[in-house]
Order: sequence, then structure tokens, then C-alpha cells
Amino acid sequence: MILSNTFRERFAAGHPTLGTHFMFTDPDIPELIGDTGLFDYGEFSAEYAAFDLPLLYHLARAAQAGGLPLMIKPDQASQGFIAQGALGAGFKAVLFTDIRTPLDVEIAHRIIRPDQPSVGGDMGVKLRRPALSSYDTEAYLEDLKSIVFCIMIEKSIAVDHLDAILARARELGVDMTQWGPADFSFSRAEPSLQHSEAIKPFEALVIQKSLEYGIQPRIELGSVEQAKRYIDLGVRHFCIGWDRFILRQQLMFLGAGMRKLTDLL
Repeated sequence: MILSNTFRERFAAGHPTLGTHFMFTDPDIPELIGDTGLFDYGEFSAEYAAFDLPLLYHLARAAQAGGLPLMIKPDQASQGFIAQGALGAGFKAVLFTDIRTPLDVEIAHRIIRPDQPSVGGDMGVKLRRPALSSYDTEAYLEDLKSIVFCIMIEKSIAVDHLDAILARARELGVDMTQWGPADFSFSRAEPSLQHSEAIKPFEALVIQKSLEYGIQPRIELGSVEQAKRYIDLGVRHFCIGWDRFILRQQLMFLGAGMRKLTDLL
């Protein structure tokens, strides 16, 4: 059974969307996120995780139990294999990393879009989870078309060539850009830049240019309080929180609180 892409449906209707990141590989995590009923999708940040293809299937099935579409963020070196494996498992969106040139956008497009003359993708018919029961290629084609296509703008060279990248992204149907301040700063040999006020003009430029080219910018947040600035800049799509950091923050809070009490005993 091919599942509907509710993330795509909400995005196509012009509604704001909200996701959250997870790096832990326990299938309970996406099911738990889905059970809250508060998120439009969960992003498995595979670039930072240790996993294999069978695990992607377990994550997708667990997310399905929670009614949660999944996005995958693969490492660029293995993005073709991992992205197609994730789509075969039932993921509904892909966030491509390390975009530097318009050619990188073209490569990403070919990875996830159907192999048809009018589309120019490389994805053929694969009897994985979205097409296990039959060769219903019409439904399979519609499912491929529904995949939400996102790219990271996170390299200094990408910002230098932003117009060319976004022009090609628009032609190829990219849905969202995602600003990456950490990699941007790192690629400029200025790792501390991401924590300074000097990063904001670059960030604002990526948001402004994305909107000019008709591509929705998505912003990652660590707290709700950070959102207002981006809303004022025209951002309507957010991904908030990382499971690893949420766990650490809560452990620090609980541990520090109890240490303060028990150290007095």
C-alpha cells in the first residue's frame, strides 16, 4: 500500500510546516514523535547517525504507526544509495547536504525523480515498500512526484553563487532551502562565526533570495523563542529540536537539580 504524503499535502496547500530532528536509531523515536500529533514530519539526520538499510525500513514502519511522514538527510558521499533506499522504505522527503553548485542540485534531482524523458530523473520502478504488492506504476509514479525535495545552503561557495543555484533549483522543482550556519562558518575557516551577529546578514540573504526565487526557506531552531525573527523575515517552515540535545538538556537539568539537593546531605 502506498501511503499518502501528508507532508506534501500540507506544503502544497500553502500551510506552515513543522518538523523535528532525530539521530537516535531506536524506532520508538519516530513513533513517539508521531504520537504527539504536533509535527508534520520527522527528519532522520542520517548524516550524523550509524545505520543500515533494514533500519530505515524499521524507522519508516514505526513512523507509519504514529502517522508521521519522514525526511532523510543523507551524507553527500553516499546520498544516491541512501536516499533511494529511504524512499524505498517509505520516507517522504529528502534533504540534500553540501550543495555547492547548480550541478549538485541536478545530481540530487536525478537521484529522487522518476526516469522519464520529461522529468530527467534516474529513479526507475523498484519493488520496495511503496510498491510491494504490484506493478502499479501509475501510483508509484505519483508517489515519487510527491517526495519533498530540499537542499542545504551551507557552504561559503554556495552563497557566493546563490543566484545560479537557486535559478537551477527553481527549474528542477526544489521545494525548500535550509540554511546551514555551522558548515557555512566552517567552510570560511571561521568556525566561531556561526555564534556571532556577523552571521545574520548571510542568513537573511539566503532567506530573501530563496523567497525571490519562489523556493520556501526552512529554518532549524533550538527553541520556540528563536522563531519570531524568522517569521518576520518571511519564513513559514521550521524544524525544531534534536533528540540528542533534548535528552542532554533534560539530563543536565535533572542532574544539576538533584546534585544541588544531595550535596547538602
